Amino acid sequence: MVDVPADRLDEYLAAHESKGLLRFLTCGSVDDGKSTLLGRLLHDAGLVLTDQLAAVRSGPDGEPDLALLVDGLQAEREQGITIDVAHRYFTTGRRKFIVADTPGHEQYTRNMVTGASTADLAVVLVDARKGVVRQTRRHSCVVGLLGIRRVVLAVNKLDLCGWDERVFADIERDYREFARGVGVDDVTCVPVSALHGDNVVAPSANTPWYDGPTLLRHLEAVPVGGEDTGPFRLAVQHVTRPAGRRGAAGSVAGGVVRPGDAVRVAPAGTAATVEAVVRGTAEVPDAVAGEAVTVVLREDVDVSRGDLLCAAGDQPVVASRARAHLVWMHERPMLPARPYHLKIGTRTVAGTVVDLLHRLDVDTLDRVPADRLEVNDIGVVDLEFDRPVAFDPYRGNRHTGGFLVIDRLDGGTVGAGLLDLPLHGRDDLHWHRTDIDKRARTRLNGHRPCVVWLTGLSGAGKSTLANLLERRLHGLGKHTYILDGDNVRHGLNRDLGFSDADRVENIRRVAEVARLFVDAGLIVIAAFISPFREERDLARHLVGADEFCEVFVDVPLAVAEQRDPKGLYQRARQGRLANFTGIDSPYEPPEAPEVRVDTAAADPEHGVALIVEHLRSIGVLDDADG
Repeated sequence: MVDVPADRLDEYLAAHESKGLLRFLTCGSVDDGKSTLLGRLLHDAGLVLTDQLAAVRSGPDGEPDLALLVDGLQAEREQGITIDVAHRYFTTGRRKFIVADTPGHEQYTRNMVTGASTADLAVVLVDARKGVVRQTRRHSCVVGLLGIRRVVLAVNKLDLCGWDERVFADIERDYREFARGVGVDDVTCVPVSALHGDNVVAPSANTPWYDGPTLLRHLEAVPVGGEDTGPFRLAVQHVTRPAGRRGAAGSVAGGVVRPGDAVRVAPAGTAATVEAVVRGTAEVPDAVAGEAVTVVLREDVDVSRGDLLCAAGDQPVVASRARAHLVWMHERPMLPARPYHLKIGTRTVAGTVVDLLHRLDVDTLDRVPADRLEVNDIGVVDLEFDRPVAFDPYRGNRHTGGFLVIDRLDGGTVGAGLLDLPLHGRDDLHWHRTDIDKRARTRLNGHRPCVVWLTGLSGAGKSTLANLLERRLHGLGKHTYILDGDNVRHGLNRDLGFSDADRVENIRRVAEVARLFVDAGLIVIAAFISPFREERDLARHLVGADEFCEVFVDVPLAVAEQRDPKGLYQRARQGRLANFTGIDSPYEPPEAPEVRVDTAAADPEHGVALIVEHLRSIGVLDDADG
């Protein structure tokens, strides 16, 4: 603790506030000594209280176990509980620090994205006995990808290698060569022993061949900042009225803003002038990157949450398609054409990966062809948004060029990405309005349109049920069409196989066709295995809320196999048919279908009656329709 006389407290606080702030990330493989290094840094810099030292368990030599200073409670550590990302705060006489301490296990690599997203520098730990390993390369890929250009390579446990200068030199050479390949050119290598404190805070007599700075000295001296040198950006969080005036509130994401500045509201591009900049309740002469303010506009222009205020002379990209690097963070793989929510700044839009160009091999940096991204994979993708989005390429502005991928069903974050560049070509496409619209076709047909989506295992009876349903509706004078899984693969989807990615694309195309048929005023009967909930959910949201009826054609797997009209289950069991639903590819049953038909317990006619009754209940059929 610092003992400050009462009459100098204001002076001390002012000096503290004027210190620069360094945000840095620590990463390394399991057991490289990362926790010990951070504990040693805090201990030797005199930043640990006496009672904190007394609370940690002593090591075999009677010294405090410094790893416990940052690992948390001993009981948690012994149980293997690991916090995803722990942010720690400390200060020295020269600088304030925020350190994002990320776990070393490979399965937690995705958590590095959180820690690295705001970091100015990364401390990458390497065990001198192991050298540069796969996890070192993976971490460095993420560091380079997220725009961190300064790295400290802490070569730890060099004492266990006899302080051999050649060992250190070989690791430094290997790492610098790899780091250049991922865009990291500013690398400082420091030989350390976290356990004994060599070169962490004080220089070590064990490394007479090393004349560089200690770890702490480098962290205190490395230049930071520069975020306010780019063009002005403010992501609008909400619209408020300070002192009765309309203002856009948010955090400045780049540049500087002052009263009188000409700005534009993106993506609309509306021009405006800054009348005042308000921080809290007081007007200020300017605001820079990182400050939360309200920008009062002189003109009464349309601005809302999700918009981007920007410098009029240097505007962001506005596009509905973009190329991006994507880090996948979920055990469920990313498949092209699957719908997601994308959070870009303060705006959330619907979007899909329309193309996966390649996956990055973190060992060789090769671009590897892929049809999916598994957890911790890094890939390059083409995205499509459901509306134009304003952004900057990530390398120009981390805040306006990064995005999160959110699962549409449970709202969880499944990926994080970096926007590279816009892809033009579809922004000028518009839906062509015709004089004869869906309402006119509906009046002519004499009934409302609808999608009846039959889903279930192969052999469940979907095609049989679809055929009987169409016969029933046709007899009632209704205009119908069946989209059958086998039939569409003869033409529209003949280029698709049966991988998970191809199945997603198969259903996406069918859903779009079903939407067009609904626009034509028809009752569309779609009979598809459609194994994934997300794709069925996409089909539902392409039409109106009262224009979709999901029918779960439910049957036990054993019964479906017993029927096996095409011999597919037998071939799948014999290993002659890969990616077969129910055998080696999953089926996700509907959680709340409008209709459930158990074809093992009742005949198909009973199922048709259930569907007809539901269509009558939602107004697709009239009560007069028997």
